[in-house]
Amino acid sequence: MTITKPSEIIFKSENLHKHFGALHATNGVSIELRAGEIHGLIGPNGAGKSTLIHQLAGTLKPDSGQLFLQGKEITSLRAHERVAAGLARSFQVTNIFGQYTVLENLLLAVQAATGSSFKIWRARDSESDLLVKAKALAGECAIDRSLWSAQAANLPHGEQRKLEFALSLAADPMVMLLDEPMAGMGPDESLRLTELIESMRGKASMLLVEHDMQAVFRLADRISVLVSGQIIASGTPDEIRHNQDVKNAYLGDESTEAA
Repeated sequence: MTITKPSEIIFKSENLHKHFGALHATNGVSIELRAGEIHGLIGPNGAGKSTLIHQLAGTLKPDSGQLFLQGKEITSLRAHERVAAGLARSFQVTNIFGQYTVLENLLLAVQAATGSSFKIWRARDSESDLLVKAKALAGECAIDRSLWSAQAANLPHGEQRKLEFALSLAADPMVMLLDEPMAGMGPDESLRLTELIESMRGKASMLLVEHDMQAVFRLADRISVLVSGQIIASGTPDEIRHNQDVKNAYLGDESTEAA
């Protein structure tokens, strides 16, 4: 789904709050994601990033606040209902069907997205339209053809991340929540995934939660900084890089290194 109105607000939260006892994990978080943009979300460990992503994805209910997708309130929708509405998510821990091959993973995802019904006496790859789309996703996400028949659990970590990215794209989402996609990767794998995400720019709006500052500052059109459950700054990468409050709270010398 290619988005062509870059100024349009496609997804936003308004004043999200979530308490865990005395801990205020998110404290009035409002964030906007524009159509087609990559929006970075950064902050120190314990800032509330994971709690926020869970609330955006629908796996954790906020105590108060609202969520909107294309102007429609989705606060009450459950996670699978948000997926159907156009919101996809990747996870810090790779979330794939390890016992199936790459193509079988993608066929299942395409089937779920299209609502196609497989007959029990027919192989999953016998429905040619689904197979064509599954192969297209594998190619689009730069999964080497030699790995398409490999069991997903046996793939290198970087290839598993590519597969998870392809699974997220199967539903043709408007918005993708990318939760630390570079987690556990070496420099070469991180660079390849960064290039993949960059190649997807404009096909969906992306909220990128990531500790790899090189990747964030390379990819993000805008960046928001979450500290102690609150957004302390939002702006372009250059504005965030030179924001003294952000330097004091989180980036420090990393802002120079990411330049």
